[in-house]
Amino acid sequence: MSLAATLTIDLGAIVRNWRALDALSTPECETAAVVKADAYGCGAVPVGQALARAGVSTFFVAVPTEGAALRDAVGPGPAIYILGGYGRDQSALYRSADLRAVLNSAEQARSWFQDAMGRAAIQLDTGMNRLGMEANEFKSLGALPDTVDLVMSHLGNADDPPHPLNRTQLQAFQAMTDGLAIRRSLSATAGLLLGSDWHFDLTRMGIGLYGGWPYADAEPVIRIEAPVIQVRQVEQGETVGYGATWVADQPRQIATISAGYADGLIRALSGGASIFLGDRTAPLAGRVSMDLITLDVTGIDCAPGDMAELIGSKQSIDQVAAAAGTIGHEILTSLGARYMREYRSEA
Repeated sequence: MSLAATLTIDLGAIVRNWRALDALSTPECETAAVVKADAYGCGAVPVGQALARAGVSTFFVAVPTEGAALRDAVGPGPAIYILGGYGRDQSALYRSADLRAVLNSAEQARSWFQDAMGRAAIQLDTGMNRLGMEANEFKSLGALPDTVDLVMSHLGNADDPPHPLNRTQLQAFQAMTDGLAIRRSLSATAGLLLGSDWHFDLTRMGIGLYGGWPYADAEPVIRIEAPVIQVRQVEQGETVGYGATWVADQPRQIATISAGYADGLIRALSGGASIFLGDRTAPLAGRVSMDLITLDVTGIDCAPGDMAELIGSKQSIDQVAAAAGTIGHEILTSLGARYMREYRSEA
């Protein structure tokens, strides 16, 4: 009996999600792909290659090492932007991998220009107060060199469409960029869904590619299955797991599953999640531990070697996230390295 949990990643679903999101964009708007954090846990190399074959010509990652690995995977054609900005200590990596910094301050911009680093984007702060230049700092740069090929910002509340900050940020972005002969980008997945006013020249698709909210029409991308490795009877009053937080109210059957928080099934799922065994759901009994979870399978036909579905067609990443009081992004990017990974072709 194998003890390994399996993570299946559907590259075809990622490509179809990108095409569907691209179809929602205005005709003149390019749809880029965000593959930072190892493509949200799904594997930046296979995901980047599949998306490049599908026609993606612009990618975003967080740091230069991610960009260099992606460049090796997708070859010399696509543009790769580094959202974290520019530090001179990594200038050689930017040059060798042909990476474009997203310049987040006037200091970064002046260093990039002085070092003749080539093409880059500038990020503006329009109200999120995280990264980017405010209006006065942006104006202090004066006339921008031709190597600046994108001006962008990021929405802080786009997943809450009625929130007034969405319109405020749109207006601020327009005020700071109207009249520039440079391509503009304001929206990630949630911003795209706000409507065409937020599209501009390029959108940056992240969570929507990987099957997550707020893109309600996304195809599911991942499936996680883990084997049952033991089934035992516990009597009334006995406890299960660390901390003795779960107490049997009557005789119960407990199944132990070979997966835990080291695999991305975060400890916050304890007490709130259910797992599928066939078409039946079994609630977690006790705390998630590093390598194991325990389920109350009373009344369910269950034996060692059976496979439990943790995420898949029956339960989405967002449903699991809700049980843990978090978001699908965290569930995806927490996926551990010891899964047996299986990739479905994009064909």
